[in-house]
Amino acid sequence: MRVSLFITCLADQMYPEVGESVVRLLHRYGCEVDFPELQTCCGQPAYNSGYQDEAREVARNLIRAFDHSDYVVSPSGSCTGMVHHYYPQLFENEPEWKAKAERLIAKTYEFSQFLVGVLGVKDLGAVFPEKVTYHPSCHAMRLLGVKSEPGELMAHVEGLELIDLPRKEDCCGFGGTFAVKMADMSEAMVCEKAANVCATNAGVLIGTDMGCLMNIGGRLNKENKPVRVMHLAQLLEEGVKNGERKHGK
Repeated sequence: MRVSLFITCLADQMYPEVGESVVRLLHRYGCEVDFPELQTCCGQPAYNSGYQDEAREVARNLIRAFDHSDYVVSPSGSCTGMVHHYYPQLFENEPEWKAKAERLIAKTYEFSQFLVGVLGVKDLGAVFPEKVTYHPSCHAMRLLGVKSEPGELMAHVEGLELIDLPRKEDCCGFGGTFAVKMADMSEAMVCEKAANVCATNAGVLIGTDMGCLMNIGGRLNKENKPVRVMHLAQLLEEGVKNGERKHGK
């Protein structure tokens, strides 16, 4: 199975280790992974700021970058959600590009969605004996409908104790350009989210979007809270290594 990695801006610039974890796990299940270097941003920052013409140009470039791909997998529900939910709107008056956008949509998946829904993988043989809580990102949950997949993957991790996050459906306050335009409101939201994370007494916070993890992790760090912040792919890769050591593989 040939898969192209859609790394996203935040992973590329700030969390490259998340992309590495995704690639290693995909290789583990027989995927041949490539990285189209033509890819840049999905266009979401421009789109959210009202610059639709600029977002359209960026979107065209992403469509070109993955034109050859059989599957496109991303460690971000937000960027994947942008492609799925907003690309048809961007090209509603351009039939040729709308058709190209729809072809990209049909083969583009968020990481956990791809593992569970396409590869049929739920149990990776991972071991992670920690108390963990999970923040579901707004875009993955609401735009893509990614709800059960992360939980299904974590449910099969040996030793992992998943503690329900209070008010987990609430936004963390990042929202891309929202955090810049509405800084005071964004800060109030992330303070509440960080307090809810701490209320679980979990030692690890898991998420599927780097924007959320950066925002919540930054707040936890500012408050000197000893909570480790990880992307789901990092948790699974570390758990797989733990499992191999435990079972002598």
